[in-house]
Amino acid sequence: MYYYVVITLRMQQKENPSYTDLFVSFFWIGLTAFGGLAMTAHIRKYVVDKKQWLDANTFDSGLALCQVIPGAIVMQLAAYIGLKLKGIRGAVVTFIAFGFPAFIIMFILSVLYKHSKNITGVELVLSGLRVIIIAIVANAVYIFGKKNLHNTNDWAIAIIASALFLTKLHPALVLVISGLLGLAFSKKIIFQPEKRVRIRTFRFFLLLLLIVVAFAVILFFVNKEYFTLATIMLRIDLFSFGGGLAAMPIMYHELVDLFGWFDEKTFMDGVILGQVTPGSIIIAATFFGYMHLGVLGSILATFCVFTPSFLILMGIIPFFDKLRTYPQFNKVINGVLCSFVGLLTIITYRFTIGIQWNLINILFTLVAFVLLVREVNVIWIISGGILISLIV
Repeated sequence: MYYYVVITLRMQQKENPSYTDLFVSFFWIGLTAFGGLAMTAHIRKYVVDKKQWLDANTFDSGLALCQVIPGAIVMQLAAYIGLKLKGIRGAVVTFIAFGFPAFIIMFILSVLYKHSKNITGVELVLSGLRVIIIAIVANAVYIFGKKNLHNTNDWAIAIIASALFLTKLHPALVLVISGLLGLAFSKKIIFQPEKRVRIRTFRFFLLLLLIVVAFAVILFFVNKEYFTLATIMLRIDLFSFGGGLAAMPIMYHELVDLFGWFDEKTFMDGVILGQVTPGSIIIAATFFGYMHLGVLGSILATFCVFTPSFLILMGIIPFFDKLRTYPQFNKVINGVLCSFVGLLTIITYRFTIGIQWNLINILFTLVAFVLLVREVNVIWIISGGILISLIV
């Protein structure tokens, strides 16, 4: 009897971790979260297999949800796990814990970059990493294409999105058009809903939305530069369907094409630093915020670039299972995901034309791309790139 009680208590402890357990666990996961989406497998192993906090079906349903809403997939997954385990407070704890290490590391890298980017060694490293980032984005095109382009209609949507993006049409409009094309041309998508779990998050969603709107209004009257930066980052996250890499075309359009705050070289360097930082590449917003408006800019940019997707997650969970039963909803999502193959293709092209190509750079890029396709961890590729850049 005593043995049975002990086992029962241990099982309950595994299923109901404390807020401290959640913060420490996800802080460490966030600190070692190199490789972007590859981290989802690591998180699943930790949460489902090791800690047994969630069952496999619940975890997989959350991963599916995080893949179809905008924003950083791994960040959203952390919030989803916290929400399932400890409600709204749990979601806030895991979301902050997972993202905080990436913010600290990116902030330090941004300060070092701003004050040392003209040092020869740093420039050599960055010049080598710029060609690796092309391989990383090209690999993202390959991954997204393999996952989302299943028939002629999907390819057509991707090609149309590419053409529209070349005209420098705002990516938000490209997404709307792609969603409509998906609704018109995508084949029927079958979805089998999981067992619904009722979570009262909609009131929290409305309250947080009101706070964000009020904050934006205050910024508008207090400081127009901060307001502009905040709204840019909010838009970037709001339309980043497909994960962190999908934010790059929108970031490029807003920061380089539309406002001209950065040249192409600086933008690529920010993307590189976002890639070598654990967590989502969207954390590059910290770099751009710091480079434009200093410390407060980095904090503001980071807060705003993660807020919309967190809001959407809180607001959509009560309705997600029902929405996914409608084929029209799935068709729109399919069109949006197809469009990002086109968008990432164009951003790869723009990065490519910004490089002074020689035989070493070509070999460098091809080798990095092959290694990525073979699923070699990106941190090893980047570390090797740094060493080779210094040697060469």
